[in-house]
Amino acid sequence: MHYLRTRQQAEEVVTDCFQLFSKKLKDYGTAWRILRLPSLTDQIFIKVQRIRTIEEKKQQMVQDSIENEYVGIINYAIMALIQLDLGVSDKPDIDIAQAENLYQKKAREILALMDRKNHDYGEAWRDMRISSYTDLILQKLLRIKQIEDNQGATLVSEGIDANYMDIVNYAIFALIRLKEEKTTKS
Repeated sequence: MHYLRTRQQAEEVVTDCFQLFSKKLKDYGTAWRILRLPSLTDQIFIKVQRIRTIEEKKQQMVQDSIENEYVGIINYAIMALIQLDLGVSDKPDIDIAQAENLYQKKAREILALMDRKNHDYGEAWRDMRISSYTDLILQKLLRIKQIEDNQGATLVSEGIDANYMDIVNYAIFALIRLKEEKTTKS
């Protein structure tokens, strides 16, 4: 069944992202705990804007891969979700093990959401263009920025957390599709 294959592929992506997150924790500690949500949102914005520019120009001048940008999007969005739960700190206030546990908890929540949506949408993401994931991530970021500008208030819309979770899932789908395309070409 496709859902099981998707779940396995998504878990592989999240594992790769977590490994990078964990290595960076060892290099930098939890310095990211001082970042306010708009700063994290802007970090994701920079990454998705770079991907979109490369997609449109069909050329890149810096050799950092698009895959690495999607990994960064996932990790920054998970950090933002952790910040939403814990609040912003004036200094690093959790240790590496706590940060890793919080990351894993958020990843499980995001994958559970992916399973539910994938069931209801019937794997529609597999028929989408990768550029559509880029656009949808950008749209979600613009929504988050508007909610942030409104001090978190919404009238009928889902909140910031749901948008970050969707961003992670779109980035996971992009990474799965990019890997599949490379496998098909080789």
